[in-house]
Amino acid sequence: MPEDQKQAWVQERQACIVGKDLATRFGWQLGDRITLQGNIFPVDLELVIRGIYNTPEENESLFFHIEYLYEGLPASRRDTAGAFTILAAVPEAVAQIAPAIDDLFHNATAQTRTETERAFALSYVSFIGNVKRFLLVICSAVTFTILLVSANTMSMSVRERIKEVSVLKTLGFTREAILGIILGESACLALVGGLVGLLLASGVCYVIRQEPAFIQQTKALTLQPGTAIACLLLAVLIGMVSALVPAWQASRTTIVDALKDIG
Repeated sequence: MPEDQKQAWVQERQACIVGKDLATRFGWQLGDRITLQGNIFPVDLELVIRGIYNTPEENESLFFHIEYLYEGLPASRRDTAGAFTILAAVPEAVAQIAPAIDDLFHNATAQTRTETERAFALSYVSFIGNVKRFLLVICSAVTFTILLVSANTMSMSVRERIKEVSVLKTLGFTREAILGIILGESACLALVGGLVGLLLASGVCYVIRQEPAFIQQTKALTLQPGTAIACLLLAVLIGMVSALVPAWQASRTTIVDALKDIG
């Protein structure tokens, strides 16, 4: 941020600075007036944008003078804060800084709990319980449902193509060849479906990255190659398992029975 913008922010009580991405999203320019309507804090603030900052890590925050907020709050709510952000000189010092701060306020009326930014972000996720187990149960239920739907679809598809199976057997195709054809077709269809799903998942990740992020880790949300490969392998496995029984029954159907089934 230019020095003149910084000085303008420091010297004016109602001034604020905003991140470049936030300013771009709302179309804000230097000198624009905005109103922050309070909910946790029962006060509305009239602010003037005096600076726009740009950093590689985070560009979606708005900063204003805390004294301006305190002026509009009841006396019981002034001079209080819920959290402080501390920048360590080196990452190795974090392990010593956290207990040192908590020891300073051990006997204070308001004790502190000092933790890393990563632990602070994960504490919000812990509000909904065991996330890994929760997601595992959901994914298992979805996978089982997809398996049932795929099995039903492949079963109907094979029954409707019994005429093709009889023609293939008439031409000399063996049971193993017919079994491989049906399983291969199912695997290819499942692979295409998996690729479409990965494209949709990538699109969702992109949308999430563009949204304002209270937890900064969501700005780096991407679909990792290992995860994508695992999803494709699972899709192929579901396709082959769902087609295994119909394909086995079709491969063992005799020409006479197939012609009878055609009518």
